[in-house]
Amino acid sequence: MAANINDSDTDDIPSSAEELERALCVLAGSDPENCSYSRGYAKRQAVFACNTCTPNVAEPAGVCLACANKCHDGHDIFELYTKRNFRCDCGNGKFGEFKCLLIPAKDEDNVRNHYNHNFNGCYCSCDRPYPDTDDQANDEMIQCVSCEDWFHSRHLGCTTVDPEELQEMICEACMNKVPVLWTYAAHFAVANGSSPCKRTHEEMSGSPAKAVSQTFVCRLKELQAKGLERRRQGAVFWPYSWRAELCTCMSCKRVYVADEVQFLMDQSDTILAYENKGLDEPFGQHPLMALTNSMDRVHQLEVIYGERGEDVGSTVTVEAVHEFFEELRARKRQRTNAAYQ
Repeated sequence: MAANINDSDTDDIPSSAEELERALCVLAGSDPENCSYSRGYAKRQAVFACNTCTPNVAEPAGVCLACANKCHDGHDIFELYTKRNFRCDCGNGKFGEFKCLLIPAKDEDNVRNHYNHNFNGCYCSCDRPYPDTDDQANDEMIQCVSCEDWFHSRHLGCTTVDPEELQEMICEACMNKVPVLWTYAAHFAVANGSSPCKRTHEEMSGSPAKAVSQTFVCRLKELQAKGLERRRQGAVFWPYSWRAELCTCMSCKRVYVADEVQFLMDQSDTILAYENKGLDEPFGQHPLMALTNSMDRVHQLEVIYGERGEDVGSTVTVEAVHEFFEELRARKRQRTNAAYQ
């Protein structure tokens, strides 16, 4: 499925059991107790930005799940979903005198981290905040798998398709940075709102078939020889296993590396693979260890957030989940106000 969020008056509250489960999956692959800095540039992890500690647009910074919980509790936090190849910045030179409570001694800067305007609370080509109080449109936001920015569906420059049937989206700007992707898009991407092919068991489990290296024949050249063209405009939606179609001959690999998209050759780089791995192999005593069929979703939330909400009954509804999140946010506001008194 394509990573997506819905803009609504309820801000970041999951509006359905499915959205709630997706949010839990994002946290599942990240350690809630130990700063990820010691693991170096993590392949993929949940990342947050603290507007309280690093409000300077010119000095964006990101922190891991554990630091968001333990070092920045009660702060103004931007939830950035997941980022690839990122190392926790908490307490480094961008934070001034503030030191990480979990790992105080850190390098001054993480030179391999990549930042965008998401770290300052802005998204999409329109460079607007999320949620946007000035935008009354109930518009879906979808994340580009390449630049990892979020886009309003109306700003993608194409007809959007059901995100539940898709794994990944690449925005137009990123497509143009890697022109060879347009050739693959003409053959394998979803076009004109049509549905992708039926998914295999491997695809639905997040373990699609591995791409086969083309030792003697370049897959890209074969496709180019067919002469099939696609209008090079708008974002591109890709069905499951599209990465397996990419040629991995040495010539094509050099192109991916030169264009800094070598991660596209890695099937485990996908959000789906990250979520599934987190649920199958959570970190230590990860809160999602408690995600069992015997627990209702409110109790799952209580475990995840380390909070005890009011008893809302054993039958969990969308309204009950909304009420629980409202209580959590009210407590967060109280902690924040107390911190500044």
